Amino acid sequence: MQTPFQALVLTEVDGKTHAQVQPLTQAELPSGDTLVAVSHSSLNYKDAMALTGKGKIVRQFPMVPGIDLVGTVIECTSGAWKTGDAVVLTGWGVGERFWGGYSQVQRVKSEWLTALPKDMSPLQSMTLGTAGLTAMLCVMALEEAALPKGKILVTGASGGVGSVAVALLSRLGFEVTALTSRPEENQEYLTKLGATEVLGIAQWQTKISPLAAQRWAGVIDVAGGAILAQALSEVHYAGAVAASGLAASVSLDTTVLPFILRGVRLQGVDSVMCPQDKRTQAWERLATLCSADAYADMQRVVGLSALPALAAEMMSGKAHGRVVVDLKAAP
Repeated sequence: MQTPFQALVLTEVDGKTHAQVQPLTQAELPSGDTLVAVSHSSLNYKDAMALTGKGKIVRQFPMVPGIDLVGTVIECTSGAWKTGDAVVLTGWGVGERFWGGYSQVQRVKSEWLTALPKDMSPLQSMTLGTAGLTAMLCVMALEEAALPKGKILVTGASGGVGSVAVALLSRLGFEVTALTSRPEENQEYLTKLGATEVLGIAQWQTKISPLAAQRWAGVIDVAGGAILAQALSEVHYAGAVAASGLAASVSLDTTVLPFILRGVRLQGVDSVMCPQDKRTQAWERLATLCSADAYADMQRVVGLSALPALAAEMMSGKAHGRVVVDLKAAP
């Protein structure tokens, strides 16, 4: 008889999404060649959308959400992994189209897994999670652009990607300006992460002009919309913007002038389908740049049952930092 384990399962009733912690068995898990004992997961914006039913992230029910997970391999029939291997998984549609990390045991495809760096703990990996991987990929994109000297702007700086980006850039020696919708609440938090300046959107955002005064050597943007449009107009000659999100808007009302008169580059960053070689490089960079307690100030550790309320908080714009889900603790 299989031993049951705990998972958070989404169902849909009369068009409304319901989340409930309940027992499952291995026989109820989806197909896949690798069984993983999950120790930790995290709460990301996509997870919050799934849990609250906003944005129609999940289209098939029942669904176990959670776009991140870390744990150890129980068995792998493909031979790609050995029993006991420490692995991390982000992206690939897990938690959206495929069952995800909010389960103490999960079955996945072996090609979705990346080796957990030796110098990184499971807790640390999920403090970073998809947000950390995305932030590292954005930083790598700016490094590859060979930026001119100057400040780096991080939009949505109090969120998951923004928080990690501020910390990474600071550790790499960049001068970072953090842009947030709640500067009074987040000033101390962002300064501790390494921001040298904290701006409120209200004090920064003006009527967007095609070309504004040059302020930023580079930008990491998670917002899109008018925020990205204004940031583009303020980038230095030969500067670059790494864009990875749409927290403000999916639209972009801008002109070609920053690109053809200042040589500004707009680089899209995707962590969902990112190739494994680049993932591995990014995770190894994160392990090198992050000490064991590097991101304690941005970390909250919770059980599965806390996630629906925290998802609603995130969707209302009141959350900051990173929420880590401890699957070993009581739900």
